Amino acid sequence: MDRIAIPRPPRPLRILVVDDDPAMVGAITALVGTEGHQVITAYDGLTAVKRFREESPDLVLLDLAMPGPDGFTVAGQIRAAGQAPILVVSGESAEEAKVRALGIGADDYLVKPFGRAELLARIAAVMRRADRGSGPGAAGGTPEGAGAGTLQLGALALDTGRHEARVGDARLDLTPIEYRLAEALVRAGGDLVPHLRLVRAGWPAEADPDLLWLKPHVARLRRKIQAAGGPEVLAVRGVGYRVEGP
Repeated sequence: MDRIAIPRPPRPLRILVVDDDPAMVGAITALVGTEGHQVITAYDGLTAVKRFREESPDLVLLDLAMPGPDGFTVAGQIRAAGQAPILVVSGESAEEAKVRALGIGADDYLVKPFGRAELLARIAAVMRRADRGSGPGAAGGTPEGAGAGTLQLGALALDTGRHEARVGDARLDLTPIEYRLAEALVRAGGDLVPHLRLVRAGWPAEADPDLLWLKPHVARLRRKIQAAGGPEVLAVRGVGYRVEGP
């Protein structure tokens, strides 16, 4: 049987591994260490948030069940403190837990037990999406022939060259995924963007992105836009989303 070709991030990473099981932390450390990544460890929620703020890791591998604040709480606090991707690594396989974690701010979800190849592939995929989203003009869903510049729909304006979003003078603190979703919606000029087209804009590196990822990210984008006084992001049940025009 041919060996699996494992995708790799373009650079060594500093990874915060959060799990209350020392054996699991050791196993993950060994697995990612073979790829040259540096591991920062935390065995409870309070330490995890503290280490994140002190160490500014490139990626967080986060368990959900742990002493003190659980993984859902930690994910929310980490997302509020920075934009490093969060890969949940949990023994909980229920869809409800996955949707809740993604809604709070996780970028992907891996169910225990897992193999080395899957862990490394998911790390590479999460970092690839983050790196593409953080580069100039890297938003997905850009039509052919569309150049860098300013896109505007009502009070919501996007600078595609600087990868920034504003409502009036207020700059929106969007994640790379949220920015790509916002750009796809604004480019539609108020017209409906179907679910499939929108999820492909949000996750351009994924061959088959899961539509379940879409709702929580759009919900956070909607809250940020409306909190700044921008137009409403409207859901058309079972079809897609659109931004209310001027």
